[in-house]
Amino acid sequence: MNQDDRVNLGKIAPELYRAVVSLDGQVTQRARAAGLGDGFCHLLRLRASQVNHCAFCVRMHTRDALAAGESSDRISVLPAWRETQYFTDKERAALELTEAVTLVAHDQVPETVYAEAAAVLSSEEIAAVEWLAIQMNLWNRIAIASRYPVGP
Repeated sequence: MNQDDRVNLGKIAPELYRAVVSLDGQVTQRARAAGLGDGFCHLLRLRASQVNHCAFCVRMHTRDALAAGESSDRISVLPAWRETQYFTDKERAALELTEAVTLVAHDQVPETVYAEAAAVLSSEEIAAVEWLAIQMNLWNRIAIASRYPVGP
């Protein structure tokens, strides 16, 4: 079976796809209202996509992060963000929380991760980060299940 044989979820169920697009818009607005910058939101989306190995979304959010003003250095070191000094304490907490939500099957969202996030992020910021991770995981699953093509 090749990728052309896969059902494209957006084409088969456009009403559900539109609902996901609508939710995405609401999540983006929530993140902005919480004070998260568009560029960093794309980095959070990119990190979830890297963890999920979603090539389509990795490419898209890399481009989006660059367009939103993120540096190529911050994008380049994102897979190894813990070993860098490119991210603030708040950004590090948001990245850790995004990874925990993405990897929820491994260890739920550990209390230590949540406590570290709560120490530096407001309730609004935590909610925004968690919704971004949830939404991005939804997009990753749609793209991966449908085998969205990724080529040069």
